[in-house]
Amino acid sequence: MPRHDILFISYVNGVLLCLLAGGMLIPALVDFAGDNPDGTVFLLAAVTTGTCGAFLVLANRGVSRGRLHRRSIYLLTVSLWIVLSVFASLPLLFSSLKLSLVDALFETVSGITTTGSTVIAGLDNLPPGLLLWRSLIQWFGGIGIVVLAMIVLPELRIGGMQLFHSESSDISDKFLPRAYDFAKLCAGVYFLLTFLCAFALVWAGMPVFDAVNHAMTTLATGGYSTKDASVGFYDSVPIEIVLTVFMALGALPLVYFARVVQAQSFAGFRDPQVSGFLTVLAVAILAMTAWNVAGAGMAGPTALRLAAFNVTSVLTDTGFATTDFSTWGSFAVGLFFLLFFVGGCAGSTAGAIKIFRWQILFKGIANQLRTTLSPNEVVLLKQGTRRVDTAMYDSVRAFFFLYLLTFAALSLAVMATGLDFLSSTSAVAQAMANAGPGLGPVVGPASNFQGVATSAKWLLMLAMLLGRLELVTVYVLAVRRFWMD
Repeated sequence: MPRHDILFISYVNGVLLCLLAGGMLIPALVDFAGDNPDGTVFLLAAVTTGTCGAFLVLANRGVSRGRLHRRSIYLLTVSLWIVLSVFASLPLLFSSLKLSLVDALFETVSGITTTGSTVIAGLDNLPPGLLLWRSLIQWFGGIGIVVLAMIVLPELRIGGMQLFHSESSDISDKFLPRAYDFAKLCAGVYFLLTFLCAFALVWAGMPVFDAVNHAMTTLATGGYSTKDASVGFYDSVPIEIVLTVFMALGALPLVYFARVVQAQSFAGFRDPQVSGFLTVLAVAILAMTAWNVAGAGMAGPTALRLAAFNVTSVLTDTGFATTDFSTWGSFAVGLFFLLFFVGGCAGSTAGAIKIFRWQILFKGIANQLRTTLSPNEVVLLKQGTRRVDTAMYDSVRAFFFLYLLTFAALSLAVMATGLDFLSSTSAVAQAMANAGPGLGPVVGPASNFQGVATSAKWLLMLAMLLGRLELVTVYVLAVRRFWMD
């Protein structure tokens, strides 16, 4: 790998560490204002992180900003998520929580990948700085995911993401000549949506501090809450409606909201993946409502309320819960388990396989059936107005197969640590989808991951990173040829 690329990767890591250090000062100020001793921990963590970041920046400040080799983009992407996770764990590691190293890393990796699985109990009594830090790392992770999805992955042509290559290039050419400007605009829109969500939550009756935290983790589709009972603590229909709407918005491509702000164009929302996502959401809510009425004996309004919120939370990979939905019966458990694999739209903060890949796969199957009946017919595979060529279709199929293979392998590995079948498979499924709680009494919505074996936590952290970085970005680093010039 070229020396220039190594220096540039170090430089970028340093810049983001400096930004992370700045973020640590926010909960430090909150804790100092409340006379909480964790304020000192945040301050020292900020100094440590900022010093390391400044060293990397100053040591590599003369490196040119030329185009990176494609292999270096893979390494840059993976290194950023790992380095930021390690340093972001410092406040949790040395705080009054006294978490172990693996628990601090688990909480941070879960946060920065916007997964939402937690090992912390007693959130209701946690110092405000720690609650805010958990929300902030999810919020920071969310904007990083959007930039990854619309700038990095299309360039690397991973899992069909090249479908959006021309789209991101078009944005750069028309509005934003550099990726930095693209990230800045998206961050502005992201902040605006977060502000609107917080304002709506306060209007709905949520306390201001809780509203700010939940707004950040909602738009990030992360799911960290300030309460052990998650959103169920508030038992408020207005709050649930606000969060349901903004969870759904968080699973739509952020770049389309940026286009509305920048060019007053709503054309992006006619994207087939948007209509596909909304269709799956509506069908899943209706199916779950019908099951809650017929199978669980709930009243219609209650069934609809519970189904709408919790189905939206799982499909968008947010992870909030108003009740333990894994007790709703076998149909509900099965539907929620399948929704772990669906996910939201490409270019959003949602995880999993993504709607556009499912659409391409189903269209490919339909075309295969047509050509079976009419061998001489020439059928073009399209996603909206874009043609899906053979290479792109093969990329989507390979990603799908790799996703299922990884899920099976990690599920077996987690079972080997002593977890039961449902807990293991749902824990891995949610970790790869970056969705939050699993299913069942051990890792379900009414529990957390505190009692899971240490080896299982490491495996689930790996699953979170693999899912968030779209598998290939990480796997390619294990190929010997990658490290050869």
